[in-house]
Amino acid sequence: MTYRDAGVDIDAGNTVVERIKPLVKRSFRPEVMGGLGGFGALFDLSGKYREPVLVSGTDGVGTKLKLAQQLGRHDTIGIDLVAMCVNDVLVQGAEPLFFLDYFATGKLDVETTVAVVGGIARGCELSGCALIGGETAEMPDMYPPGEYDLAGFCVAAVEKSQIIDGSKVEAGDVILALPSSGPHSNGYSLIRRILDRAGRPLDLDIGGVSLADALMAPTQLYVKPVLELLKRHFIPGLAHITGGGLSENIIRVVPDGLGLDIEASTLTLPPVFEWLQREGGVVDQEMWRTFNCGIGFTLLVRPEQVAAVSQSCAELGLPARAIGQVVKTNRAERTHIG
Repeated sequence: MTYRDAGVDIDAGNTVVERIKPLVKRSFRPEVMGGLGGFGALFDLSGKYREPVLVSGTDGVGTKLKLAQQLGRHDTIGIDLVAMCVNDVLVQGAEPLFFLDYFATGKLDVETTVAVVGGIARGCELSGCALIGGETAEMPDMYPPGEYDLAGFCVAAVEKSQIIDGSKVEAGDVILALPSSGPHSNGYSLIRRILDRAGRPLDLDIGGVSLADALMAPTQLYVKPVLELLKRHFIPGLAHITGGGLSENIIRVVPDGLGLDIEASTLTLPPVFEWLQREGGVVDQEMWRTFNCGIGFTLLVRPEQVAAVSQSCAELGLPARAIGQVVKTNRAERTHIG
């Protein structure tokens, strides 16, 4: 018997590696040493930082992956994977340095795998992060035909003196919201239920695009504009709006004794979220704790800095708007939306 008889095609795996090499190379930074194919990937950190602190993060894309497979859309789910990781480490003011991916499937399909990894490479390129290595695992009987799983791992760095941990956030600071590109990669178990309940009208026009396009829009990458903002302004707190939505993410970077007052009237839902709320009969509170509701990233800034930071955001292509402020509180529920 051969390994291929058992369901593992080494030749297909080698073909994938050769196909993705030029895609991956476009994401490389000067600090990357060597290329693909080694047992370990090398990255030279010398000379760039005085007191570097490494920041690591790992994530997946949830059941958006299921929808991508059902729709046969494999080319942008990799951008989602990268974004979920690099946007997280960015919250601490860290610059993503390199990324590793894990792709697992029952039977390797070369075209699908190249499309997925190509999306990962593109996401890395757009965020200035090198795709330095990864694992492609073909595991017969572990996954149904046509299905695969993804996970991503990111390492970033920040000067020790420039770490953003929320400790400098104060009462009176203003919450500036940066727009999302859609649901990003959160809430898709609920989204898929709503989609089924509505009869899967994937061609329905939603704000000028099809429902399928609105739901599969890749997660916004905030790395380059936010790193530029940090060069220009003092920003004491950052938050990536992921699982837990607006209700549970911003408060994670706010010190004890402080809370958030968010003005509900500022949370105007983009068309795709309006559709989800209407078709699913989802109440406001559930929307706010499940979805980003059109806000993918937030900045906590001093009141006197709001105008200047907002101007910089506009110049960088991410219009910001104030949605609330940090307040002193002793209430158990520290995020108030009303």
